[in-house]
Amino acid sequence: MPFDLQHLHAFATIMETGSLGRAAVALNITQPALSRTLKRLEDQVGAPLFERHAKGMHLTDIGGALLPHATLLLRESEHASEEINAMRGLAKGTIRVGALGSIACIALPQAIDRVLVKWPKLRVSVVEGVWDRLAEGLLKHEIDLALGVSVADTAEITAIKDCRWNDCSYVVAGMEHPLRRKREVGLADVIGERWTTTPKGTAPYEHMEQVFAAQGLGMPEILVETRSVMMLKNLVAQSGFLTWLPEPMYQAEIKARLLDALPIPGLTGTRTLTAFRRRGGILPSPAVKLLEELRLLTAEHQPAIL
Repeated sequence: MPFDLQHLHAFATIMETGSLGRAAVALNITQPALSRTLKRLEDQVGAPLFERHAKGMHLTDIGGALLPHATLLLRESEHASEEINAMRGLAKGTIRVGALGSIACIALPQAIDRVLVKWPKLRVSVVEGVWDRLAEGLLKHEIDLALGVSVADTAEITAIKDCRWNDCSYVVAGMEHPLRRKREVGLADVIGERWTTTPKGTAPYEHMEQVFAAQGLGMPEILVETRSVMMLKNLVAQSGFLTWLPEPMYQAEIKARLLDALPIPGLTGTRTLTAFRRRGGILPSPAVKLLEELRLLTAEHQPAIL
């Protein structure tokens, strides 16, 4: 059945705001007019889309089934209008991308620079975060590309196989850390030190856990957990903590002689990074342009870093 985009927009707004009154204000229409629009959509579907409660509107099962399709159709319509207007010189296209911190430090800025040199009217919106945040952004159509650690495809998100590269992580310490005064440092020497990492379940934590397990060691006691890379680096540089970081995330601190990897022989934690997209829908043209530059960068810098 063909859907009216205006009806779908009203439906999605009611879902986002939780009530007809708030949705009417957001849409700048009267509540009776919005009720009529919703009634037309429900008549078309042949079933109620919301249950009315004292605390607001809640999706029925059929409403829940319609929502992801409505979101996709609305986003694809926005992308189409944006791309056509950009081609006509009426508007600027927007690249919507998310990335892990290590990619946001070097690879992504390089790719963005190349794109904007070729397409100066484009604009870029970047979300930085761990994988669960990036996956959520893809599914909610907040971003069109996600750059993260290689993981298995899902029913809704797939890796772009020809856009992948490696980076290396290390045990990182401040330049004045006592372990630097030892003639030789082994991985077992760091177990009893004070540690700060990203929370358990995040990709860096799991990567570190795998590397330690491969050496026959359990994880050290983590005294401070944080998702803030700035906090991690400050704890290491100023308070004597150790952490586990990909090298691209602390290159500036290496140059400033604030922190660096500990010289642990044979210890290098390599991980594979890749680009991801939603399975459904068309990848917008601005995102395609960024992806092309990322592919070129990955080819130039294989088998190591971006």
